[in-house]
Amino acid sequence: MEREKYNYLIVGAGVAAAYAIEGIRDMDENGSILMIGNEEYFPYNRPPLSKKLWFGEKKVDDIFVYKEDFYIDNNVDILLGTQVKEIDSALRTVITDRGHSFDYDKLLLSTGGTPRRLEIPGADLEGICYYRYLDDYLKTRAKATAGKTAVVIGGGFIGSELAASLTKNGVQVTMIFPEDHIAQRVFPRSLALAVENLYLERNTLIFKGDVPVSFEKLNGGRYLTKTRNGKQFESDIVIVGAGIKPETELARLAGLEVGNGIIVNENLQTSNPFIYAAGDNAFFPYQALGANMRVEHWDNAIAQGRHAGWNMAGNNQAYDYMPFFFSDIFDFAYSAVGEVNAELSTFSDWEEEYKRGVIYYLQDYKVKGVMMVNIHGKIDDARRMIREGREMIPLESLCGAIRSDSAGAKAA
Repeated sequence: MEREKYNYLIVGAGVAAAYAIEGIRDMDENGSILMIGNEEYFPYNRPPLSKKLWFGEKKVDDIFVYKEDFYIDNNVDILLGTQVKEIDSALRTVITDRGHSFDYDKLLLSTGGTPRRLEIPGADLEGICYYRYLDDYLKTRAKATAGKTAVVIGGGFIGSELAASLTKNGVQVTMIFPEDHIAQRVFPRSLALAVENLYLERNTLIFKGDVPVSFEKLNGGRYLTKTRNGKQFESDIVIVGAGIKPETELARLAGLEVGNGIIVNENLQTSNPFIYAAGDNAFFPYQALGANMRVEHWDNAIAQGRHAGWNMAGNNQAYDYMPFFFSDIFDFAYSAVGEVNAELSTFSDWEEEYKRGVIYYLQDYKVKGVMMVNIHGKIDDARRMIREGREMIPLESLCGAIRSDSAGAKAA
C-alpha cells in the first residue's frame, strides 16, 4: 500500500516545531506539512510553567504558541499523542507507535529533551514529579495549596524558579542540591549567596552539598526523602529538577551523528542533508562564540525552529542568532546572552548591589556573556559587545554600553 508523503515532516510538537511551520510558510505557501507530537497538546511555551502561571499572570489557554486556527489556516496535518519509533533515512520514512508510516522530502527533529531521572530507591514512585510538561504543572498546581510542604531537588533554573513560585503560593519549601550555591553554573558566588538570602527571608530551607538517596511513600500520601548527609524530610510534594537529556535516540538509530545532542551544521542540517534539528536537542555552531554547543532555552527554540523551517524550504542560510534567556526569582529578575558561565572571569557593575546592575563574563578580558539584573531592553547592546569582542578592563567600566549611566566595574 502506498504510504502518505509530505514535503515537510516535523517530529516533535514544541516551540521549535511551531516556529518551523511559520518558517516553512514564509518560503513555501503550498508544501504539505505533518507535525507529530508525543503530548496531547498543541505546541506551548514552557517558561510560564514555572513562572507566570503560578502568579495568575497567565492562564493555561494563554501559553499556547498558536491557536488551532493557525494550523488549520496553514494546512498543517497534526498527530498528537503519537510517538515516532523509527526513521529510515535511506527511504525517507518515519514509523509511529500506532503503526503509521509517512514518507518525507525534508524532516525536522525538534524532539527537545526528557527530564533526567534519579537512579535511587523510590525514584519512580507515583507522584514524584520530574517537572517539565504542562501536565506536570496541572498536577502540581492542584496539590500546591497554602500550608502544604514540598521538597525541591535541584538548584538550577527549574529548581530555583519552582521553589520561588511554590513559596509565593504559601507552600513550605525545602531545597536540596549538590552544588555549593544556587544556580552555580551561572551565578558568581557572591551573587548566589545574595539570591539564597531571598529564599531564607521567606523561610525556605536550603540544604547545599547534599543529594537524595531514597524516596518512600508514607501513609496518607506523603513522601519521605532521605539524603546522603543523613537528613530526612517529609513532604506532600516532591519535585525533581535535575536538567534534561537531549533526545538523540531516534537520530542515532537513523544513523545520524550525535554527541551532546544531534550534531548539525551552520544551516541546522544533520549529517543527513534531508534531516534538520532545532531546539533543545541540537548541537550547533554558535557563530558569535566560535564554539559548538547546545542551548536549552525558549528563545533559541523559537529562532532555530523558524530558521530550520526557512532552510528546509530552500533558504540555505547560516544560523547566526544569539539567543537570550531569562529568569524570575521573587523580585530578582535577570536576562542574559552569550556564554554565561560562572567558571569564566566575572566583573559586576551594580547600580544597587545584587538588585540592579550588569555582570560581564570574560575570557582574556573579552566579553563572552552578559547578565542584566532588573535591567530591561538592552539585550541587543549586550549582543553587540559580544560580537565585537569588546574588552572589559577593571575600573574602565563598559557598562555604559548597556545602560545610560556608568560606574566602575569591580570583581564579582
